[in-house]
Amino acid sequence: MAGAIASRMSFSSLKRKQPKTFTVRIVTMDAEMEFNCEMKWKGKDLFDLVCRTLGLRETWFFGLQYTIKDTVAWLKMDKKVLDHDVSKEEPVTFHFLAKFYPENAEEELVQEITQHLFFLQVKKQILDEKIYCPPEASVLLASYAVQAKYGDYDPSVHKRGFLAQEELLPKRVINLYQMTPEMWEERITAWYAEHRGRARDEAEMEYLKIAQDLEMYGVNYFAIRNKKGTELLLGVDALGLHIYDPENRLTPKISFPWNEIRNISYSDKEFTIKPLDKKIDVFKFNSSKLRVNKLILQLCIGNHDLFMRRRKADSLEVQQMKAQAREEKARKQMERQRLAREKQMREEAERTRDELERRLLQMKEEATMANEALMRSEETADLLAEKAQITEEEAKLLAQKAAEAEQEMQRIKATAIRTEEEKRLMEQKVLEAEVLALKMAEESERRAKEADQLKQDLQEAREAERRAKQKLLEIATKPTYPPMNPIPAPLPPDIPSFSLIGDSLSFDFKDTDMKRLSMEIEKEKVEYMEKSKHLQEQLNELKTEIEALKLKERETALDILHNENSDRGGSSKHNTIKKLTLQSAKSRVAFFEEL
Repeated sequence: MAGAIASRMSFSSLKRKQPKTFTVRIVTMDAEMEFNCEMKWKGKDLFDLVCRTLGLRETWFFGLQYTIKDTVAWLKMDKKVLDHDVSKEEPVTFHFLAKFYPENAEEELVQEITQHLFFLQVKKQILDEKIYCPPEASVLLASYAVQAKYGDYDPSVHKRGFLAQEELLPKRVINLYQMTPEMWEERITAWYAEHRGRARDEAEMEYLKIAQDLEMYGVNYFAIRNKKGTELLLGVDALGLHIYDPENRLTPKISFPWNEIRNISYSDKEFTIKPLDKKIDVFKFNSSKLRVNKLILQLCIGNHDLFMRRRKADSLEVQQMKAQAREEKARKQMERQRLAREKQMREEAERTRDELERRLLQMKEEATMANEALMRSEETADLLAEKAQITEEEAKLLAQKAAEAEQEMQRIKATAIRTEEEKRLMEQKVLEAEVLALKMAEESERRAKEADQLKQDLQEAREAERRAKQKLLEIATKPTYPPMNPIPAPLPPDIPSFSLIGDSLSFDFKDTDMKRLSMEIEKEKVEYMEKSKHLQEQLNELKTEIEALKLKERETALDILHNENSDRGGSSKHNTIKKLTLQSAKSRVAFFEEL
């Protein structure tokens, strides 16, 4: 009894100690997850759980986003999850997204999962037209997206219409030209075929390297007013703060890099920026909502921290991650090379097999033809033999008739004819009999010659039959697979998933390996520069090609601005910002106040 009471008390105490939980749904770019969170959890607890689940270590780029009354907000790490202004209905939904963008994706994004999440997010922003992308660049980006999804182009697999259900181009681009889906697919496929040999992560990185040069990439825009009440746009990105005309989100009017800014603060709706040079007056602007100011400040602090962090030596953690990434990249490169070699060997084996099958089929056809020739020879020989026999019998019959005529002539000569008339008649008959005997003798001789000729033809036919039998015998005894060059061992019909067992593959990165790797990197840089030039030529060629199909009346304001920038020989985004910062910070602050 006492034991039962004790067990009930223990169970009830455990039940009381069990923490209360609530359900959270996390939406990433390609998946959804649900977690049970404790009521006391802070934002960092939930964020760390999501990152661990994804296997993500480059956490500083990401955040958990939610929406408050049509305004975007981010989960604070040091604040309880349920203390945020979020819906209390379960599951509570957050979007796991990139909050800060790198200056150089190739150098900063180390993990493959980080690259993949950035790729999906930037691709969606381009398709949703949150990032402006010119038509020719849209086609190029689409070709890399296809390479990332489908792998190497194979005409036998990727037939016309295989992209019909894919969303690859912004609707603005599709509507701007008088081009059918088939025409767009043809141009995308032409570039897709050139990306052969690129793995998924390489194709996604090429996509990001092109996308990061787009003017609106990584920029968060906010409506503001300066002291004079002029409506402007504030752009916050990895490089600094930029001021835009509301009608032109592509080219900023002024820029302030993060290294020129000392302090950022706000009071109610007023935002204050203190330049690094204390001699320069602060400049202020007003936003529409207090909640927007909080978001601006978060983005400014985060981007400023990352900007300064990039210009310092990598932390030990980042160094380790980059070293692991380099080793992993080298392993994957070696694995791809091995697979390429095996694929080549398999293709060679298949070609050799096809050649052997072709030769075997050819030999079978030759044997069939020889067999048919032999049968025809046998039939001809039989016919000739039969004809020779008939001719020989006719010759014998003629000879017998000639003998009978000779006997008749002798009998007539021996008979005495008393009257002259009978004698004359007998002489005439004898003469006729002699002529007939001569003709029959000639005919007999001709028949004899014809019989000899037929015998000779029969002999030749039998000789031809003998040769045909000999050729058929040679074909029958010839090896099915004639000796050829050494053939590599055939591979299995399906390439299995390859696993590294024991010490079959070891990676010992010595100094010589690192030197070789450095040389390869330098070589890749040179090749990249050459390829960039070739790429620009291809983009210009495509732009010229489709220009005639453009519907000018459908051009958006951003299309017109982009074309004007291009006509003026517009430079890259980074060069534009550098030009804007050539003036002193003081003059730029004064210019902002006078806008």
